[in-house]
Amino acid sequence: MEQGQPSRTALSIALIRAVHQASPPPRLCDDPLAAAISGVPLGEVTAAHENWIPEQLHPWILARFQVAEDAIAAAAATGTRQLVILGAGLDTFAYRNPHPDLVVFEVDHPSTQAWKRERLRAADIEVPPSVCFVPADFEDRRWDEALDPVGFDRTAPTIFLCLGVVMYLTRPATLNLLSRTAALDAPTHLILDYTDPSAAQPAHRRAVGDAVLSEVADQGEPWQCFFTPPELTRELEALGYDEITDATVPEVLTRYGFTPTPDHDVFSGHITHATRR
Repeated sequence: MEQGQPSRTALSIALIRAVHQASPPPRLCDDPLAAAISGVPLGEVTAAHENWIPEQLHPWILARFQVAEDAIAAAAATGTRQLVILGAGLDTFAYRNPHPDLVVFEVDHPSTQAWKRERLRAADIEVPPSVCFVPADFEDRRWDEALDPVGFDRTAPTIFLCLGVVMYLTRPATLNLLSRTAALDAPTHLILDYTDPSAAQPAHRRAVGDAVLSEVADQGEPWQCFFTPPELTRELEALGYDEITDATVPEVLTRYGFTPTPDHDVFSGHITHATRR
């Protein structure tokens, strides 16, 4: 992301979600606020508005949000009362939150967060009292201290949501982010997505993946951090996460009734749910 500018990727993803709402059920995710926050009326949203993200990646982008919202619902049902969305972008969960006792902390780069708040006002989307905005830069090793002044309880069960973030950070910043989520004196859930490094992907995928990565870099938001599943598992276990499940793109799409093809998994993507008891 360019200094002083909002995230282009955040807008692209909001538009993808908005377009998807015009699809007939069953949908990979439901987001009635996506069109409003994107700034494009639902009746006028078309594929042309979806910016640079290739169409074959859209099902994965959409389904990972449903994985997250299912995990949030399960955590809330068992007593978790804090959700921290890391790199919230234009995510709208906090403004349609169905869990009355769940406080949502949106952590994001100050530029992106200021831009989002303007979009919320322009779209007349109500910000409920359960939402706390936390401007922070994940390249700052002590980013999590920004949670404390807005009422975050480090002794309370918490779920951290980190979608579309890891790949944009440096590896040291990513490992620090993971470490900070594991520092609570309370049960903790962590949901995050990531991709395999190019060298670990099948040869037939590399050319397409590298082309998309080049386009991302041209947008000013290059991908910098990758993991293989064993690498990420080792890092999480070292931090005390003792229940770790990892799902691939085909597994997730199949779970939600979508028939995947190889084109839907350009980067060998994964979503992980890690728990510390």
